[in-house]
Amino acid sequence: MLGVGVAAAALVALAPAAQTAPQQQVLPGCSPAAPGQPNGKQWPAEPALTIDPAAAYTATLETTCGTVELELDAAAAPRTVNSFAFLAGEGYFDHTRCHRLTTEGIFVLQCGDPTATGLGGPGYKFGDENLAGAVYPAGTVAMANAGPGTNGSQFFLVYRDSTLPPNYTPFGRVVSGMDALTTIANGGVAGGGSDGTPLAEVALDRVSTAAN
Repeated sequence: MLGVGVAAAALVALAPAAQTAPQQQVLPGCSPAAPGQPNGKQWPAEPALTIDPAAAYTATLETTCGTVELELDAAAAPRTVNSFAFLAGEGYFDHTRCHRLTTEGIFVLQCGDPTATGLGGPGYKFGDENLAGAVYPAGTVAMANAGPGTNGSQFFLVYRDSTLPPNYTPFGRVVSGMDALTTIANGGVAGGGSDGTPLAEVALDRVSTAAN
């Protein structure tokens, strides 16, 4: 089991970092990706705040291994939820691939990069939120980053309780679809190891948000 120091060091890779792409598979319980390519849109600045921080928001991730439903915390992370909803509305996440799976020490599936390299983003960055006392139990949805104030489009889903330093903005939780994450995690990392491209070919066919 990784100690806290090792786990923290491993989190450098939760920031955008180059990834190779070994051969992936359509695992049992999963489907081939829907036809289409990421639109790769870019913006010069963070979108203006248009959500209501007092409202309830949800997100639906239609993945190749099942649908994952999220409850978003606009009150605690309004800029993050606003950006996520903006990007989803622009179709930015559609047809993107979840490029990173970790299976030791920290247990996350990382998504949101249209290049599937760990280097991609929407062209803007924004500050951290909701870090005081942040913890990352199974079901947490949080932003990946390259250091303070570098949030973009990449996010991660925690599929098993993980001990992370409070450096990654939590902005929601999984309310349905943990079985899909379990399927992906059980497939392991392509080529072996505990950190890299998932063996499962995981694509976000469509991502949408709604105010409730």
